[in-house]
Amino acid sequence: MTAHPDAHVPSPSHAPGHAPGPAPGPALPGRWTALALLCAAQFMLVLDVTVVNVALPAIDEDLDLGRTALTWVVTAYTLCFGGLMLLGGRLSDALGARRLLLAGLALFTAASLLCGLAPNAGLLIGGRIAQGVGAALLSPAALALLTLLFHGPERPRALGVWAAVGGTGSAVGVLLGGALTDGPGWSWIFFLNVPVGLALLAALPRILPATAPRPARLDVPGALLVTAATGSLVYGLVRAGDTGWTSAAALLPLLAALVLYGLFAAVEKAAAAPLMDPRMLTRRPVVAGALLMLVATGLLISFFFLGSALLQHVHHLSALRTGLLFLPVALATVIGAHLASRLIGTVGPRPLATAGAAVTALALLPLALLPADAGPWSTLLPALSVAALGLGAVFVTATTTALGLTAPHEAGLASGIVNTSHELGGTLGVAAVSTLAAPALEGPDPTTFTGAFTLLATTAALTALLAPALIPQGTPHLTGGPHAH
Repeated sequence: MTAHPDAHVPSPSHAPGHAPGPAPGPALPGRWTALALLCAAQFMLVLDVTVVNVALPAIDEDLDLGRTALTWVVTAYTLCFGGLMLLGGRLSDALGARRLLLAGLALFTAASLLCGLAPNAGLLIGGRIAQGVGAALLSPAALALLTLLFHGPERPRALGVWAAVGGTGSAVGVLLGGALTDGPGWSWIFFLNVPVGLALLAALPRILPATAPRPARLDVPGALLVTAATGSLVYGLVRAGDTGWTSAAALLPLLAALVLYGLFAAVEKAAAAPLMDPRMLTRRPVVAGALLMLVATGLLISFFFLGSALLQHVHHLSALRTGLLFLPVALATVIGAHLASRLIGTVGPRPLATAGAAVTALALLPLALLPADAGPWSTLLPALSVAALGLGAVFVTATTTALGLTAPHEAGLASGIVNTSHELGGTLGVAAVSTLAAPALEGPDPTTFTGAFTLLATTAALTALLAPALIPQGTPHLTGGPHAH
């Protein structure tokens, strides 16, 4: 769940799932303290994607989960987070942002405790599902509160802080995950959320302003259908790694996913207040931005998933050394995004996205061609770092294409679609590479890592080829303030 530093957002009155609010009142005295607490809550959500990847081998060793269950440990969280995020925005309107934020935070904290105590795969994955639901409630409510707390020139500054939290989350996650796994144990990557969550639950009600609920129609069937469709797609991809692509165990879930996506489209078209306005999918900038975000997140989270397994299974590095090795990769993403944000206004998103995806594809070529047991410091680290630098540019172009080339009154809906693509991209990416690398993840054969890296390189190359045709010409109309979840 990487943020997109310095990419730009629409006016917060068009935030995802939120109708324009009343005229701003007097500034709240404790608003900067409230911002710090909201960012701390959001930081936990961001952290819980990458912090898990480095700990997967230790979790597998303790609980004997196997590749399929380990894949769901990562994807169950991002699946529920992304699939239910738009519904969370609508619930924030209907029930009040303050109330929903506290409910989401309480659920996320309790689920983190369950994950840390989990003695088997069922409880661990169940806890990750509950974490994802809590995150889907918390994140849009927190952003809505932020836009209520800050007005005028303070608002872009506050949104900048919010984006910085996401931008550093992946970097801190890989390092913290390695340190905790090598230290007190993998359970503490979840236990750490508990005291932080309890402290926030005690402090936030005293600082946050009350928000009145606004009657709103909820498209619960739409949210459940899109989440179930993506879950079925992930299940089919994972099963293909065990039983083959032509087996009924893989084909039936994949066909079910197509049916469920079709039902979702029909429900959205008929709904009085659809979760995702189908007309938005006819907007070329929105479709282009969502696809770029889906690909970029899928590639980045797959880097951490595959790289962690390779370093610990093949090169026998400790979790802490693995986390340290991934730190330059995470930082390269932030640097790439920062550089792209400086150029986007003059160069435009089309050439930047093309160049970023091409750099990523070229950087991944050595990993697709060289044996997996080649030295990590001379192959894996430089390749993934350069690839992540290119992805940073793709993240920025995804957001600015969807928001900066879209009419202002539609920017909030576009933002919600792009944010959902961000979460679901990681889910699908991990499922796909886990399937291709199944023999390496479950046995002693490291050669099949190259097949998974070949998929990633091919995906990046296709993105570079399609970007010029996919992204509209022109430069985005930047409105100030970074965009993040």
